[in-house]
Amino acid sequence: MKKDIHPKYFPQAFVKCACGNTFTVGSTKEFIEIEICSKCHPFYTGKEKIVDTMGQVQKFRKRLEKKKNLKK
Repeated sequence: MKKDIHPKYFPQAFVKCACGNTFTVGSTKEFIEIEICSKCHPFYTGKEKIVDTMGQVQKFRKRLEKKKNLKK
């Protein structure tokens, strides 16, 4: 590898999830904040969880309701 062109690598980077779970990984960032991890992801937990960013779920439901009303 060429010297002085690669970012600093942190072999014990700290990761914190919104659910409170913490773990370490190798990364070029020393601290990483995430919203969903394997402890709270619906695929791994089997529980349904709606992740709403800026009201997208409400917008979708509103559009769906409009379509249902148009069909009637």
